[in-house]
Amino acid sequence: MQPMVGPMQQPDSLAPISARVARRHDLDAVIDILSVAFAHDPLWTWAFPDGNHRTVWWRLCIRSAMRYPSTWITDEGSPASVWIPPDGCEMTPEEEAGIPRLIETLCGDRSSVVMDLLGRFEHAHPRERPHYYLSMLGIRPERRGQGLGIALLADNLARVDEAGMPAYLESSNPANNARYARLGFHQVGEFTTPDRQHTVATMWREPVPAAE
Repeated sequence: MQPMVGPMQQPDSLAPISARVARRHDLDAVIDILSVAFAHDPLWTWAFPDGNHRTVWWRLCIRSAMRYPSTWITDEGSPASVWIPPDGCEMTPEEEAGIPRLIETLCGDRSSVVMDLLGRFEHAHPRERPHYYLSMLGIRPERRGQGLGIALLADNLARVDEAGMPAYLESSNPANNARYARLGFHQVGEFTTPDRQHTVATMWREPVPAAE
């Protein structure tokens, strides 16, 4: 994804938005946005019922992702998105090695099923073609319904299209699947939590060529 040099042109149906790459000093703001955005997510509340534990997990994921210039926030600081670039990985080898101990600390006797869930994310992730991976997208609850989250995603996807790359995401809330479909994603698979109570849709999007 190209570094931002100015506001991207949004379709008329989307809210105007000005996005920028999040810097290290934005880390706490991004964590706060995404923690409250996922406070009632069906999958992640299943994995981490304790909100403080979810925040610990998000901090690890977001801090690591910000090694790359592909975490985005807006000037107003409401929606945020976290992407992993085609040549990147979600975590460093050292961070990966520490995950089992962290999950055991956070989840106790549920650690094995949470590790199973994380393994399902990894197993479902396509590896055949380089792509941008949307790890997280969220908006503060009080700003929902204004089109800001989908506008940030459209802005990001315009940059992905400029790079000529496909995009991939996992939708942990079925209520969001249609929103992603409107921006060109289509479902390519799914998996469930180990108890089969919650389903994650895996979604892929081919790049949209620039208009002639």
